[in-house]
Amino acid sequence: MGATVSRTDFEWSYTQEPHASRRKEMLKKYPEMKKLMGHDPMLKYAVFGAVLLQLFMAYMVQDASWVTIVILAYCLGGTINHSMSLAIHEISHNLAFGHARPLTNRLLGFVANIPLGVPVSISFRKYHLEHHRYQGDDEKDVDIPSEIEGKLFKNTFTKLIWVILQPWFYSIRPFFVRPKPVEFIEVVSVVIQLAVDAAIVYTMSYKSLIYFIAGTFLATGLHPMAGHFISEHYMFKEGYETYSYYGPLNYLTFNVGYHNEHHDFPSIPGSRLPMVRKIAPEYYDNLPCHTSWCKVIWDFIMDPAIGPYARVKRAPVPIPVNPSLVNSADDSQEPDVHENGVHENGKVHENGTHENDAVVNGKAVKAE
Repeated sequence: MGATVSRTDFEWSYTQEPHASRRKEMLKKYPEMKKLMGHDPMLKYAVFGAVLLQLFMAYMVQDASWVTIVILAYCLGGTINHSMSLAIHEISHNLAFGHARPLTNRLLGFVANIPLGVPVSISFRKYHLEHHRYQGDDEKDVDIPSEIEGKLFKNTFTKLIWVILQPWFYSIRPFFVRPKPVEFIEVVSVVIQLAVDAAIVYTMSYKSLIYFIAGTFLATGLHPMAGHFISEHYMFKEGYETYSYYGPLNYLTFNVGYHNEHHDFPSIPGSRLPMVRKIAPEYYDNLPCHTSWCKVIWDFIMDPAIGPYARVKRAPVPIPVNPSLVNSADDSQEPDVHENGVHENGKVHENGTHENDAVVNGKAVKAE
């Protein structure tokens, strides 16, 4: 069964998450960061191009063998679908058309969702924005594995199973951990997706739809691109709860690897996140980072120090009744600088004080 995970609980933090205070400090030092904020006008073209390519592939595989379908779903279709899931991530922050056009962003999310085969765009946004606003919150951040996941998947073999089944845990967990009322636009997204799925089966083949759905689940499980799920917030080095990845797969994932930069400035589109690091290298160059998502997956499975419990958690923060009680240094930034209800003089989690540490190929090492 392999080595047993040494952790028996989450890493509990009693300080504020690091991004709000760092964002405020960086905006004061580098006001030009605000020029990077706004929507990415090229995002919609990337989405339409990828969706059209997937529709073409669905047409091509309608009479293919099951072996061909599975291989293509994993290697090509899954890669494109994972890319579209990260386009949905960008769109959830209104980075396709800007905050002034929320409905247009939602509509593009429906388009990006087409090749995934299952409706996720609206539900994802509903929970993902809370992940930013309440990072590590024991109740509100559903990105963190549940207690039962930590207890069940605690050795090498079961962690491998967890990685393979990760898309199921990731998509189903929120509805059990933090159930919310179904919104009308969610119903609309389900109806649209089911109608598209039915049209695919009617005009092409049920194999075409299976190609879509299989690609979605295969590419979010044991797949190189799925390494970002683990690399972003699993604690590879004590005291650090967010990690960036600087590697070639960023080209296929709208730079989601620039994850410290993204959490610091969620209103900056992925295409401009490298500029954040370029403008303020002193804030990022000394933080632990990853250079290989494959190595991240390997280390998660094989390293007994890492498992579902290797996440930073905080006690739930009450949502202020009066929004004016929450300070915000920059109203244009989403989320607000003090999004978790902690006042300006609250202590900040020291994420970045060990200046000489780094992570190479998914492992924490001491920089020379």
